[in-house]
Amino acid sequence: MEDEMIVDLYWQRSDLAISETDKKYGRYCHSIAYNICGTDEDAEECVNDTWLRAWNLMPDQRPAVLSAFLGRITRNIAINCIKAKTRLKRGGGEAAIALDELEECIPGGTEPERVLEEKELETAIGSFVSGLSDAERTVFVLRYWYVASIDEISKKLRFSKGKIKSILFRTRGKLRRYLQEEKLC
Repeated sequence: MEDEMIVDLYWQRSDLAISETDKKYGRYCHSIAYNICGTDEDAEECVNDTWLRAWNLMPDQRPAVLSAFLGRITRNIAINCIKAKTRLKRGGGEAAIALDELEECIPGGTEPERVLEEKELETAIGSFVSGLSDAERTVFVLRYWYVASIDEISKKLRFSKGKIKSILFRTRGKLRRYLQEEKLC
């Protein structure tokens, strides 16, 4: 079923919207959640929460790209799941490692006055990523959006682990310099 038809089903509040979304995007959303959470059980819970959140958001929004809309919801839910779990027990996991890697480049903070800065930062990172070479962009997005492990990226792109690590290291350095030039870091 086409995305426009699925979105129309959400707008009509048809239960068929969820089953059609699951058929078309279930594996996609599950892979995003699994890469972040690391377990099938947590990934399934995140995907189910994604369908509920999409159901609740759809009357107010008509997403232009349904896959991106659902992927972003899934990613945010999975990251919140990891944050909740790591509050209970400090530990590893690919998501924690990937986010720690970026921590040195990106300023943090949750104060209300930082909301505008976060939007500027989001725009700047989008601009930075669009200026990367195809290989750098692919590795960066796989690692920091999909939270894929070095091994997974290496196998997917058929690059050595060393090359992946090198690309990530250099790209984080470029990002740090770019954000400093933009006075965001």
